[in-house]
Amino acid sequence: MDVVTLGESMVTFLPGRPGRLADVPSFDRAIGGAESNVACVLAAAGHTARWVGRVGADGFGDHLVERIAAYGVDVTSVRRDPARPTGIYFRTAGDRGTGAHEVAYYRAGSAASAMSAANVDLAAVRAGRVLHLSGITAALSADCRALLGELTAPRADRPLLSFDVNHRPGLWRTAEGPLVLLDLARRADVVFVGEDEAAQAWGITGGPRAVRQALPEPAVLVVKQGASGATAFDGRRPPVFEPALDVDVVATTGAGDAFAAGFLSGTLRDLPLKSRLRHGHLFAAAALTTPGDLAAPPARDHADRLTTLDDTAWGRLRLGPGWTQADVAEEEANTP
Repeated sequence: MDVVTLGESMVTFLPGRPGRLADVPSFDRAIGGAESNVACVLAAAGHTARWVGRVGADGFGDHLVERIAAYGVDVTSVRRDPARPTGIYFRTAGDRGTGAHEVAYYRAGSAASAMSAANVDLAAVRAGRVLHLSGITAALSADCRALLGELTAPRADRPLLSFDVNHRPGLWRTAEGPLVLLDLARRADVVFVGEDEAAQAWGITGGPRAVRQALPEPAVLVVKQGASGATAFDGRRPPVFEPALDVDVVATTGAGDAFAAGFLSGTLRDLPLKSRLRHGHLFAAAALTTPGDLAAPPARDHADRLTTLDDTAWGRLRLGPGWTQADVAEEEANTP
């Protein structure tokens, strides 16, 4: 496998119309989960990907496994829990272009929260070039926290370890969350963290360089700076900043996962740091211009062409809904 991810996936209910959860009469079913999102996007981008998780022995669990497999993701190591349910959540449509939204989670006591080193196939988790984890899993339970400790421990056969901090204060039942996340990040090889997350979790202000000073251990550190762009640090080389794209935002959910997938795609292909960041921005733009948590990334040739634009042309790009299909439509039109 190119990439293996581990974490909780949930069935997502998206509103049929804008409004408060109290007022929305119907919802459309989809899937969501930071780690499975990354696996699905990478599989859609042509990489081999596996998602490892735990779901209930229920219809929602069936739906999750079937939908994730439909993206081309290996799900053979997903376990079913007959005693615990699959997590679900509802969200409003209020995040369309504003970032403000209402979310109701029903994940306490879920099958995924019972994941542990004793009931997860550790060999399957480690059988990839890259292992991608996130701080969300550590917040689910003490067993999940111990599992991440086991997977991030130094060992000779450990794959390249990617870690997205994904600080979710509402998930942590104790005050130790920020310290747990900091410890996990320091053990990883590639770390993704938002500038705002670093300030909220660790009180780090002063920009990307201040974050790097607090996290010198990871070989690669990517500090996401919201709508302005992202800065990547790679060893002792000068940091690289790439501005984000001008995007007509439909929904913000899943954009961070898509960015991580784009950056990891570039990492797997051994692309320069600048190109990795640009692939991250392009994959994020695909997610930002669709309503659900998951969006198909641009075709590889399309993305590669865009990442080679000069800085002026890159800055002039404006992407709206359907932009990932524009290149496909042009090719079909030119096919005899």
